[in-house]
Amino acid sequence: MSKTGLTRMKRGVAMLAVGMAMGWAANSFAAAPTLIPRDLLFGNPERAQGRISPDGLRMSYLAPKDGVLNVWVKTIGKNDDKVVTDDKLRGIRIHSWAMDNKHILYLQDQGGNENWHVYAVDLDKGGVRDLTPFENVQAQIVAVEPGLPNEILVQMNKRDPRAMDLYQIDLTTGNPTLVGENSGNIVGWVPDFNYNVRGAYAAAADGGFDLLYRETAADSFKTLIHWGPEDEGQPFGYTPDGQGMYIGDSRGSDVTCLKVIDLKTAEEKTIASDPKVDISDVMLHPSKHQVEAVLFNYDRERWKVIDPAIEGDIKAIENFAPGEFSIVSRDLADKNWLVTAVSDAKPTQYFAYNRDTRKGTPLFSVQPKLESFTLSPMKFVEITTRDNLTLPCYLTLPAGIEPKNLPMILNVHGGPWARDDWGFNPEVQWMANRGYAVLQVNFRGSTGFGKKFLHAGDKEWGRKMQDDLTDAVKWAVAKGYADPKKVAIYGGSYGGYATLAGAAFTPDLYACGVDIVGPSNIMTLIASVPPYWQPLLKVFHTRVGDPATDSVMLKERSPLFSASKIKIPMLIGQGANDPRVKQAESEQIVAALKGNEQYVEYIVYPDEGHGFARPENRLDFYGKSEKFLAKYLGGRSLD
Repeated sequence: MSKTGLTRMKRGVAMLAVGMAMGWAANSFAAAPTLIPRDLLFGNPERAQGRISPDGLRMSYLAPKDGVLNVWVKTIGKNDDKVVTDDKLRGIRIHSWAMDNKHILYLQDQGGNENWHVYAVDLDKGGVRDLTPFENVQAQIVAVEPGLPNEILVQMNKRDPRAMDLYQIDLTTGNPTLVGENSGNIVGWVPDFNYNVRGAYAAAADGGFDLLYRETAADSFKTLIHWGPEDEGQPFGYTPDGQGMYIGDSRGSDVTCLKVIDLKTAEEKTIASDPKVDISDVMLHPSKHQVEAVLFNYDRERWKVIDPAIEGDIKAIENFAPGEFSIVSRDLADKNWLVTAVSDAKPTQYFAYNRDTRKGTPLFSVQPKLESFTLSPMKFVEITTRDNLTLPCYLTLPAGIEPKNLPMILNVHGGPWARDDWGFNPEVQWMANRGYAVLQVNFRGSTGFGKKFLHAGDKEWGRKMQDDLTDAVKWAVAKGYADPKKVAIYGGSYGGYATLAGAAFTPDLYACGVDIVGPSNIMTLIASVPPYWQPLLKVFHTRVGDPATDSVMLKERSPLFSASKIKIPMLIGQGANDPRVKQAESEQIVAALKGNEQYVEYIVYPDEGHGFARPENRLDFYGKSEKFLAKYLGGRSLD
């Protein structure tokens, strides 16, 4: 299923490295816990993504059928579980209930191309229907509302590859009706509870965003709010009376607050804020639509209750759900909730919660077999950079091993407009179980920590963003956690870019690198974005650089043009169908490394896209990564 390109090192040097690694491991890992089989970390979960039907009578979840994740449905209180889908390739990863209680909705693409189709499963008659059967089109579910149970709203770029139009689809007939035509700059739709398309979220010419509003479909959209490129903002939906809209807004503040804006007077009122972080999520009542709680996340997730009606429920859940929790599904009567509990050293747990009794009942663990193994806790740390910026980070030290002078993996998150979080992370647990300290850094440009922190990363790819990673490694070495000669850099997407950049721009800092779907040339990355990302190009130009005006800078920041400086062993993984970071991004850096007679192991999966979804491919890549890391860092390996 894969092809491997190898540029071989001299056999004597390789054998010496392996021998040294094996000797070090034998002395250091005597008290280490049992090695965890990779399929428990990277194979299919036993069950996942539990969802309750709107009428509260049934529950759905994902579980394997013949080794492939599919949707299962059961009657609550009975053992009548049955599989209702028959995916045989990539597995289903996203599913939900339609409001008619008769249909399950799910998304699926082909080989990782991200041209998602929306499918509906008829639970009464059986059978699966593709509601968006159009070639080379990406579809996304926008809304399912209790008041219109037989219809859903879906956006797709059927008319124009660059523009997501909005369609209302009848679940009985499958007929789509165009209800919102994209003028070219709309990146999100904000329909009300009756599917009236009153709002939209649009990319602005200056690199910011506009919140557009109209009272009726006969009216023209007008700008209600403009967020400049230095600000952050987004809509969260309408107030119960439909006369206001909930928004995240950073205007006049460093952090994004939750506000409500009157749609007629434009008067604004702040509902919730935190001085250190942006709002992370908003909990809305599923049918009444009022704000119930707001999530904030600096070191850990914490809910701030807004509606006193659920205050007792939140306290009750905190008593039985260890770690962090989320209410992932609830019936329309709002009596029964499904709750997930997330811990750093335990797989995700699902609970049924009844609001009348205020008791939680355990349902299932995502991977119960993992609970018999010793896992490693994740510690929150703050690291100060050379220019006095504070980086929120997570350090995981391997259980059973003295936390001194360890081989370490710097695991860089993707995005880069994303963040690392506290909680169970299979990749981190795998690394720690193999004997490595694991450091995850929320470098400048990461989201959630205010707009100053976010925009401190503007046009800093390969420079200050990379300096933050360098400073974090030096912190770990200075603290005595990391052996300076045994540090690897590892990551996917932007993390893959950072891996290549670390190898090229700080060639003496790392012992080896693992790059997964990482861009090597920023200019070709921007030039090849999917057509439906075209409205967001100005954001890329503002935050990363504009090839038309910043070509010299972008070339300097692209690892491809500094490939001759890379002298550490590299492992590179790529999905052949990746629509975001094309295969050429990996091919060109691999060719350059081979041309320079540098060691590179290159693996391409022909049935994958931006990351590896199929368990067979995940297990193959992590197996190769495990051997690679053990060879150059001296950690443990099952093989």
